[in-house]
Amino acid sequence: MIGVPMPSPRDSIIADLNQKLDQFFGAGKTVQEIDSGVSAEMVGYGASTHQDRLKAERAKLAPMVKAQADAGKTVAAAAAELKMRPGRVKLIAHENSFTFSAHS
Repeated sequence: MIGVPMPSPRDSIIADLNQKLDQFFGAGKTVQEIDSGVSAEMVGYGASTHQDRLKAERAKLAPMVKAQADAGKTVAAAAAELKMRPGRVKLIAHENSFTFSAHS
């Protein structure tokens, strides 16, 4: 109506939320705490077959990369020796829990 002040949308949302909270806790329900980093189960997310295939290929290369690390080589030297990108060598090392020398 003309001349009648409109209610604040924010106030009506807050009042509705408070009413729903009162109903929730009034019914004896409790809050469920979810640990940080835990999410709901979603269909379609996670490792794909392509990612699984790439990881399997890297697992086959891991012994050669580990031999380079055990020989005391740096990531760059191992990558040059194995004709790989240094990023891939670091990823293989990370996935298989071994480290390279900081300098040779």
